[in-house]
Amino acid sequence: MSQTLVAQSPRLTPRPVPFASYAIMGSVVLLFIALVAQTFFRTGLASWSVGLVYIAYDTALLIFTASKTHRLAQPISETLSIARPGQARPSLGVIIAAHNEARVLGITIDTLTAQSDPPDLILIADDGSSDDTPAELMRLYGLAMPALDSISDPALNLPTLRWLRVPHGGKARALNAAIQQIDTDVVLTVDADTLLDPGALAAMRSAFAEEPELVAATGVLTPICGPTLSGRIFQWFQTYEYVRNFLSRYAWMRVDSLLLISGAFAAFRRDALITVGGFDPACMVEDYELIHRLHRHAADQGLGWTIRVIGAATARTDAPASLMAFLRQRRRWFGGYLQTQYWNRDMIGNPHFGSLGTAQMPVKTLDTVQPIYGIAAFIILITLVVTGNFTLAWPILVVMIVKIIFDLAYHLWSLRLYARWTGQAEGLGMGWAILAAILEPFTFQLLRHIGATWGWFSRVTP
Repeated sequence: MSQTLVAQSPRLTPRPVPFASYAIMGSVVLLFIALVAQTFFRTGLASWSVGLVYIAYDTALLIFTASKTHRLAQPISETLSIARPGQARPSLGVIIAAHNEARVLGITIDTLTAQSDPPDLILIADDGSSDDTPAELMRLYGLAMPALDSISDPALNLPTLRWLRVPHGGKARALNAAIQQIDTDVVLTVDADTLLDPGALAAMRSAFAEEPELVAATGVLTPICGPTLSGRIFQWFQTYEYVRNFLSRYAWMRVDSLLLISGAFAAFRRDALITVGGFDPACMVEDYELIHRLHRHAADQGLGWTIRVIGAATARTDAPASLMAFLRQRRRWFGGYLQTQYWNRDMIGNPHFGSLGTAQMPVKTLDTVQPIYGIAAFIILITLVVTGNFTLAWPILVVMIVKIIFDLAYHLWSLRLYARWTGQAEGLGMGWAILAAILEPFTFQLLRHIGATWGWFSRVTP
């Protein structure tokens, strides 16, 4: 089964890499070296060139996002996706990927059954749990434990609920096993610590009904970090980070280049999922890697497949609440991103893949060094201050203040767009947003870069 499901993975069947791809990758490395060298060979503001380029690049991405999301300021049909009379209603099954999630599994299942448009099937993909999962499922739903690699009978008091047990081998393998047990038109993956809002499945099902070419879609997530002091602080920063990230996904969707689908709440047309081989167990971020293969197959076969982010499909998901948990998460995310970028390096600058190849993949190549740029810029600035070079430090500080003001204006505007797009405004107070925008460059943003740089050193392998 595993060989079939990853048959199209470029890591197994690598393609020739065009010269343009190598040229872009090489230019990114050479540019970084040249900018850092300015610190030693230039005077004045030019000696902080790495910081200036970092700021300019980040600002350019915000301007791009703003240019593609401004339409959300006006009422649009996609904010409330409602099926039209006569549309085929696709069947929808939910896979809950779970490993030792007895504490929250019942809450997740109950949230699914309480949906305004409940799923046709709920399948627990139990990845070798060793906790109290069997006892909890029996207590809550009368669900008898099946043998390994087999699926249970339906739950006594919830006929749509079934349980698949597989040996512990990671989320991707558990999902692949579950996919083969589901025969619904649409397969939706939900992490056991993710709670869908009441209309989320209705919005997702409607999106697939309206657009036959839609093969993958992500909902919009809000982070929940817990009641501790560190949890509240991390939730505060991550809430605004998620707002910006999902608006960015919407922007890339507008140019048919969306790559980032959140596996914690994602839907796929099952036929397309099977066609490209399911999830790759060798990847650290299996959901992100899969979208590359969907794009790749669509380009190779001349298909009009689309990938969307659905603003009306909202959910809350558990997020890191402590420093080390946060850094480990970002290490894994960035390490998996580097993996996927390397496996798909033939797509960089390649017009065969449309705007994905000529725009998104080059941007992703620049993103591989963005955290290193950010850390280098900060270290150089601190060095200038410590060594008493205030003549240069003050102009840099002015540039940073201008950047903070620009970011603040963008973030306040983006909150309005986000609220209109998703219908969610709770927890997005303007006062807290202003404070977060001022503090983030010197705190949370540095932590993100540190976690990503850790990903560079922990796992950069073909």
